Amino acid sequence: MRMARSVNEYFRCPESFIQLAQMGSLSADSGYFRFGSETICYGTSSSGFRSRQVTGPLHDVLADVSTDRDGTVRLALDPTEIVENLRHERYELSGGKGVSRLAESGLSQTVYYWLRPLLPVSIRKHLQRRRLSDWQTLAFPRWPVDRTVEEIHERLLALSLKAKGLQRVPFVWFWPDGAKSCAIMTHDVEALAGRDFCSQLMDLDSSAGIRSSFQIVPEVRYPVPGTLLDEIRARGFEVNVHDLSHDGRLFSNRAEFLRRIQRIHQYARDYGALGFRSGVLNRNQAWYGDLEFSYDMSIPNVGHLDPQRGGCCSLMPFFIGKVLELPVTMIQDYSLFHILNDYSLDLWTRQLRAITENHGLASFIIHPDYVIEGRARAIYQALLEHLATVREERKMWIALPREVDRWWRERSQMKVVTDGGRWRILGEGRERARVAFARIAGDRLVFTVEDDNEATECSSLAPTA
Repeated sequence: MRMARSVNEYFRCPESFIQLAQMGSLSADSGYFRFGSETICYGTSSSGFRSRQVTGPLHDVLADVSTDRDGTVRLALDPTEIVENLRHERYELSGGKGVSRLAESGLSQTVYYWLRPLLPVSIRKHLQRRRLSDWQTLAFPRWPVDRTVEEIHERLLALSLKAKGLQRVPFVWFWPDGAKSCAIMTHDVEALAGRDFCSQLMDLDSSAGIRSSFQIVPEVRYPVPGTLLDEIRARGFEVNVHDLSHDGRLFSNRAEFLRRIQRIHQYARDYGALGFRSGVLNRNQAWYGDLEFSYDMSIPNVGHLDPQRGGCCSLMPFFIGKVLELPVTMIQDYSLFHILNDYSLDLWTRQLRAITENHGLASFIIHPDYVIEGRARAIYQALLEHLATVREERKMWIALPREVDRWWRERSQMKVVTDGGRWRILGEGRERARVAFARIAGDRLVFTVEDDNEATECSSLAPTA
């Protein structure tokens, strides 16, 4: 049951369609290996070898897959372990070449964040460019979008289809009302100037028919007037908590984290906030069990340009215990403008195309502080216009983070069942859910979505010759 848990939770398909079993005993050591030509895994395996470095030759465990006569797929890896290692960034602890932690010492990091509010962007960006100058040499996760988790799930479903001689499998589609993909716009308010620009930023978002969330730093950075919070909510936007004082020390040690998180939770209650994002995307997933938030937005898909390197290698929401993670899948405005010195839509549109083509979540961080200046504001307005076009032409759902949180929680409890020759969905929220089918086309898995939450079973579900 554990072997298939991750893929079942991802697709929400009938459990009988996927039967996975372990081939041999898993290794005592962990390392890098492949599951297909381009899908890199980190963890244990029962065949071949595991490399300490992601850049060296890697054994491909896909070549070791076997199939029993009853349709059981035998694997030389535990998919649930591998997926959790990626989502929790456990590969970062390996010390493998090509993946690096924040290089600064604890003292230098403390000094930097103490001075940070006093340093203008013109100085900060040069310091950060030097510290992040090796980002293009990082081999893993894949830049600019990594969907390793989705690749693993899709490959497992394809192997199951072949093993059982089926042409297609029904599952609960990823997004409500048949949307092909999803996007959320979030604004981290870092300083006083950004706080004072929030009203104008809401005007910009509203002009494109987009509602967004504002992450507020509760202490030190700026006063937080109740009138601002009331305006954000009254205009249909969302308020979330952004760290405590944004000094980069929330996860510095366990005792400090527990002390601060109690105050953060009180601010969440005062603000009526369901979501959280840490300062500069600092994180330690092992401590997420102490978060009293419905969802978090602090883990990047690819963290090459973030102070804490790594990435969850997923374009979809996922649970860490009771907390739903909405990963950051798009480059931040600060990194684009001030690290890459790129004032164009090119990288954003490239990432967005890859995410929408693979039905993922496009999660943006746009800081009010960094789009005040005319050139940056013009690029942001062009981005909003592009998103509005994608929404219409590619059927993308642009939602508030809390709406995505609610949907993904409802979907996680839904089931696809057969009833009188038809597939239908059971569970709260089913009226917005859609039955989808996965089938193999050539060497890849493709999806089709039905028009409603029921679908007729047809001959393509019969075993193939």
